[in-house]
Amino acid sequence: MTPSFGNSIAGCPGRIRQPYSRREVLATTATGFGALALSALLAEPSYGATPKSTGRDLQPHFRPKAKRVIFCFMDGGVGHMDSFDPKPKLHELHGKKFNDTGRKWVGCPWSFKTYGQSGIPVSELFPYTARCIDDIAVIRSMKGDLPLHPNGVLYLHTGSNNAGKPSLGSWINYGLGSENENLPGYVVLNHDVVPCGGMENFSNGFLPASYQGTIFRAAGTPIENLAPADKSQRIQRAKLALLKEQDTQFSDALGISDAVNSAIKNYELAYRMQSLVPDVLDLSRETEVTKKLYGIDSTNKQKQAYATQCLRARRLIESGVRFVEVNCPNLYGANGTWDQHGKLKEGHESNAAVTDQSIAALIQDLKARGLFEETLILWAGEFGRTPHTGRPDLDGRDHHPEGFTVWLAGGGVRGGTIYGNTDERGVHAVENVVTMHDLHATILHLLGLDHERLTYRFGGRDFRLTDVHGHVVKGILS
Repeated sequence: MTPSFGNSIAGCPGRIRQPYSRREVLATTATGFGALALSALLAEPSYGATPKSTGRDLQPHFRPKAKRVIFCFMDGGVGHMDSFDPKPKLHELHGKKFNDTGRKWVGCPWSFKTYGQSGIPVSELFPYTARCIDDIAVIRSMKGDLPLHPNGVLYLHTGSNNAGKPSLGSWINYGLGSENENLPGYVVLNHDVVPCGGMENFSNGFLPASYQGTIFRAAGTPIENLAPADKSQRIQRAKLALLKEQDTQFSDALGISDAVNSAIKNYELAYRMQSLVPDVLDLSRETEVTKKLYGIDSTNKQKQAYATQCLRARRLIESGVRFVEVNCPNLYGANGTWDQHGKLKEGHESNAAVTDQSIAALIQDLKARGLFEETLILWAGEFGRTPHTGRPDLDGRDHHPEGFTVWLAGGGVRGGTIYGNTDERGVHAVENVVTMHDLHATILHLLGLDHERLTYRFGGRDFRLTDVHGHVVKGILS
């Protein structure tokens, strides 16, 4: 007997319904396939669903202006009076006595010109960034804490001078999660250079280990041990299942263990990354025009490496990574950074030549792809440099946290803006002073996170990125 889809036809009792043909089934249910596809898409975090990886509600506190961050870390500290904060007074004082210690004032070795409709002055060190100045908000009144690299770098990354606190990327990953469950929420694009302060700069601190930064190297294999040792996916999956079972039993025996649960999540994430990461980092998929825009065709190996990581940053955020930090390669100078205590002119010119084009390309590329308004770009070092030196040749500057420059661009930022000022000699931030906690509060705000509400209970009290400080810098918001 042929099965049917019903016992009778409506209005015709007793009449047996004829079976549907395959063509009729497809014709009458075709729209259902679209609904099924839509339901699957809407279940993905990248389409607006709440990520379920943590078991917490990861919705922002309010409507965000940006969805993701690219942090271009200028390790060592760029001279603010040599980049985006011209000080003509220093030319008048150049070579004159600063104080009784023998230090002397140092004028800027480079000329400044105004660019864009905003007319913001930019040093000739940064010709590519200058073309994008109408998209940038320049904060000239940053104030750090200590004039020491380890403390300054940790302060910039974690809001604390001491190790052990979660980094900015970890806090954002904790608050919002990744938009792609097959990729980490927080990625560091490194060049085999460990900044002062060590790997603590990318640490999850007291947050669960699943929120720590994942390091992608520029040269060679981006991630160690990502390729499976077992060629058979079935064997690999069986080993992973056994490992998960043992970890779960161990976790159950301990009670609730964030460390063990995070390890389980990291194993699972590593497994999922095996198929996706090689594709995301495969720059052969990019056009030659795009690669040239970033400077990958450069004969300068350092510039080529930095350009590669900047282009990878765009591909990663395009694929759903929430926070990407791009570190500098081994730049000019004894410490391989912007830290030019001597040979200032040679060192800053070398470093700017490596980084300037690729960072400007990020802005242009994101705009062309419709991603700029959803992506926040931060350009910052741990402090600035002194407007004076103890060197007899006057070709150097020292550490200077009392007043320096950073800039932001992209989602929610009012481009073509100058905020705050240092005094006429560039010694102190004197107008609309911005602390590191203020900068962090502003970044979280642009991502839809209230810095006072984004907390984690540890050691008997609630911690936050901004401690008990911080105000949103409203003057740079669009």
